[in-house]
Amino acid sequence: MISEKSTRDQLVRHLEGGLAYASIDSFLDAIPFEKIGKRPAGLPYSFYEVFFHIAFAQKDILEYTISGDYETRNWPDDYWPGVPEPGSEEEWEDLKADYFEDRRLLKDFILDEKNELIKPVVNSKEHSLLREIFLVVEHTAYHTGQLLIIQRLLGVYDN
Repeated sequence: MISEKSTRDQLVRHLEGGLAYASIDSFLDAIPFEKIGKRPAGLPYSFYEVFFHIAFAQKDILEYTISGDYETRNWPDDYWPGVPEPGSEEEWEDLKADYFEDRRLLKDFILDEKNELIKPVVNSKEHSLLREIFLVVEHTAYHTGQLLIIQRLLGVYDN
């Protein structure tokens, strides 16, 4: 039988990526700042827009899962930045730092055995922690593929 700790560790590994899809950590810093706001021909979004969307959705799900002060966001307006690039390199660095900090908070929450995987989260009567973890993992995996395609189209990533 697989222990609960082992299950939680596996969930964290999936959250971090690198098993069934590339880890964002493995390529995020490969794209030059000057290219993150470029929309490749035929695509309606830039690298920045997709990464912003990943980070915002992760934050939203984290807050939905753990915060007693959660407020529903407006779809799709709040989930996309509305501009193809950040206002500054500092804003870009802050977005990346926020993404990794939120992921760390979610990992810590998953690993804390006081937080039951199959009980409803604080803002739901029917959505479990396990469901919310799956949402973050699946959503991140889907859009990670888009980030890699954008990098390839911009001549940055060739693996």
